[in-house]
Amino acid sequence: MTSEEIKITRVDDYLWEIPRQGGMRVPGRIYATEKLFAALKDDNCLRQVMNVAYLPGIVGYSLAMPDIHWGYGFPIGGVAAMDFDEGVISPGGVGYDINCGVRLVKTSLAFKDVREKIPQIVEALFSLIPSGVGAEGAIPKLSKENEKRLLRDGARWAVEHGYGRAEDLEYMEEGGRLESADPELLSDRALERGLKQVGTLGSGNHFLEIGKVEEIYLPEIANSLGIFSDQLVVLIHTGSRGLGYQTCEDFLKVMNQAMAEYDIQLPDRQLACTPINSPEGQDYLGAMAAAANYAWVNRQVIMSLAEKAFLKALNTNPAELGFSLIYDVCHNIAKIEDHVVDGQKRRLCVHRKGATRAFPPGHAQIPEAYQKTGQPILIPGDMGRYSYLLVGTEAAMEKTFGSTCHGAGRVMSRTQSKKQSLGINIDQEMARRGVVARYRGRGTMAEEMPHAYKDVADVVETMDLAGISRKVARFRPVGVIKG
Repeated sequence: MTSEEIKITRVDDYLWEIPRQGGMRVPGRIYATEKLFAALKDDNCLRQVMNVAYLPGIVGYSLAMPDIHWGYGFPIGGVAAMDFDEGVISPGGVGYDINCGVRLVKTSLAFKDVREKIPQIVEALFSLIPSGVGAEGAIPKLSKENEKRLLRDGARWAVEHGYGRAEDLEYMEEGGRLESADPELLSDRALERGLKQVGTLGSGNHFLEIGKVEEIYLPEIANSLGIFSDQLVVLIHTGSRGLGYQTCEDFLKVMNQAMAEYDIQLPDRQLACTPINSPEGQDYLGAMAAAANYAWVNRQVIMSLAEKAFLKALNTNPAELGFSLIYDVCHNIAKIEDHVVDGQKRRLCVHRKGATRAFPPGHAQIPEAYQKTGQPILIPGDMGRYSYLLVGTEAAMEKTFGSTCHGAGRVMSRTQSKKQSLGINIDQEMARRGVVARYRGRGTMAEEMPHAYKDVADVVETMDLAGISRKVARFRPVGVIKG
């Protein structure tokens, strides 16, 4: 069903609504400019927004951010909040790459001072950080016992094993650890896949990007975050690797088999779900939390390896480099949170799939350092144009369950992008854009070229104009490594 066949009303310049119809329990809402919405006419993601609205216990709206595109069950860019007592949990609303997320690292370096060294830095990063399909070997293979400790402790495990500093934990969503994690709920296959992949970038749309601060929109907030013009920063975008993928796969099977028991009928079997408080729902939340902790460890180890690469390439010391974490956010997760709905405080399970928390100043669940600014939000781009730093707002709490966009959003399938990349000299194209790129396989890079994505500036601008998140700074990529 295309957008022309779906009844849609325009709420304002940046918001569209699909009224309740069929078995929808709530309306659907899509944040997009007219330009971005027009591009959705042939994408099944609008039907997915409608399908999510069928889920038992859904509250408010089935929401979609401007980077929306088709995904498994839920659209990527989808947000859905479920009543904790009456609602369901759906692995498709989290995604296969549990706690795929982004962290932003600042340095004390100005791009102009190290411009000539960027190729050496990229080479050092590529040498130290394993990337690509099945990448492994960043740290020695874990024992099962140590892996389970990692899955319980999250990023704290990495710090205790010499990867990064204790203060890093203060600048991560949830402190880099979900307490509800239960490694015993993961299958042997999931655990086996996780043994060798800690500290690896992986493939797909994952990458590490060196950027320079190109524009600052809110100088006071940027200054409080330690951001200055022409500064060199690092974005790390990856998740829970094979362990998270297998965990999603395992629980989709469990829930597909269990739905009949709970008399749940849905228009798409990819929305497989069970009540949050069912044994299957509670098991999934415990397993999902363990996979999320794995992802935080993964990004923490990669950050530590990246610092070593910078130190080696620049022949400098940690004090001069000033390599420090601004924030780490996840954008494939389900969280138990309190929100005000129709004037009443309610306990909800908020699914964010390809969407990021956007908590406002003063919120109890953001670090003390950001109580006055609001939560930092990290929006990676397409490796060729730009990436962004935003902060959350009170409007996000009122309108989107404290959520905003997570990236550029695809406009081409991987197959289409590969086809369009035929005949392109990828190295020359990236160099034309001012980016030094190193990658394992041409095929993966061809799938992820900038032409495969929306202009992330349009996505970010939509949420800024809608008041959901505020632009703080824009980064221009100068170096990238990927699988």
